[in-house]
Parts: sequence; structure tokens; C-alpha cells
Amino acid sequence: MTAIRHLATVILFALAVSFMPTSSSAQVFVFDPNNYAQNVLTAARALQQINNQITSLQNQTQMLINQAKNLASLPYSSLQQLQTSIQRTQQLLNQAQRIAYDVQQIDHAFSTTYAPAPSGVSNQALISSAQSRWQTSVAALQDALRVQAGVVGNLDTNRIQTSALLTSSQSATGALQATQAGNQLIALQAQQLADLTATVAAQGRAQSLEAAQRTLAQDQGREQLRRFLSPGSGYQPTTVQMFH
Repeated sequence: MTAIRHLATVILFALAVSFMPTSSSAQVFVFDPNNYAQNVLTAARALQQINNQITSLQNQTQMLINQAKNLASLPYSSLQQLQTSIQRTQQLLNQAQRIAYDVQQIDHAFSTTYAPAPSGVSNQALISSAQSRWQTSVAALQDALRVQAGVVGNLDTNRIQTSALLTSSQSATGALQATQAGNQLIALQAQQLADLTATVAAQGRAQSLEAAQRTLAQDQGREQLRRFLSPGSGYQPTTVQMFH
């Protein structure tokens, strides 16, 4: 509307100039075609310039709108849910029974309970060590099952987050939103990889302790057999009373 008003003003001014009297004493209006054409041309150029300015302003406005869209943050965030899932799995690993995921504890256990059966300890001490190793193996199997149950429990959360992030990515209005949705999908994959690592670690721990128990059981069996067959300190027949 402003451009139209401005054009109308310019045309009226041009027409007014065209029909101005050539002499103040003579009241005769003279039409000058050249002057009229020049004024019309000037008005057309002014209108074209205004149109160009309007187009430029529209382009700048659209550019600002696009920049605002590109800088808009993603309204959805799965960070809290992913952190909760990781913390839940970490808590299960930290609750490992008897021998934890600690290098010093492992070294101490394999230098004491899982050490080869020495010849100087009593049979009762050998039996106690074997029972302790068996209990540790059972606890490790239980820990592995608990970690696996926790990872399975995270699957439903991961499914919900994956669906929400894919929806957010498809409806992203700008580059920043699309990038943030992609980053959150990568974070979700990292959380799933962490769950898989925890499962493998727990299962590997249980298998390693079971294998160590079997190895020590064989070693202890050889030691007990040696003691049984050794002369002097081996088996000594004695008289026992079976029935009263």
C-alpha cells in the first residue's frame, strides 16, 4: 500500500508539472508530450526501485526466518533417560559379589583363594578354600544374570527413545535440530553398546571364575591324592565302631 501511494504521488506530481502554465500572464495550459513521457518514465523507475526494495526486504526477512529455524534447538531430549539406563547398568556392575571388577581385588584373590594348593595347609583349609571358590562362582553367575536382566529391562526404554528421536529428526525445522537429533541417536547407540559391553564383561567374569574353580579343584584333588598315598602321613587304618 505504501508503494502504491508513493507511485500515485509521483504520477500526480508529474501530471501537475506537465499541465503547469507556461506563463503567469497567460491562462492557457500547454501539454508537453516529451515532458509527460519523461515524468511517466521517472515514475516507472521509482516504482521499480520500490519493488526492488520490497523484494530485498522480503528476501532478508526470509533469510532471518531460515537462520532462526537453523538456530532453533530440538524441543525433545533423551539425555536423562539414557543417563538413567547407563547408571542402572553401572549399579549392577558395582554390586558384583565377593570379587568385584577391581584389579587389586582380583590379584589378591588369585594369590590367596585361587592360589595352587600348598602342601603345608590342613585338609580342612583346602576344603574351606574349595567351598569359597564354589560360592564365588555361583555369585558370579548370579551377577551375570542380574546384569543381563537389567540390559533386557533397558530395551523398552531404548525402543521408546529411538521412536521419539526418529520422529523429532523427521520433523526437524532446521539444521541444528537435525544435528541434535542425530547426536542423540548416536548417544543412544553408545548406551546400547555400553549395555552390550557390560553383559559381555559379566558373562566373561562368570566363565573365568568357573574355569579358575575347575582348575584349582583339579590341583587340589592332586594334592589331596598325594597326601592320601604318601607313606607315613597318608591313610592309616584304624578300628572304628559302626553299630552300638
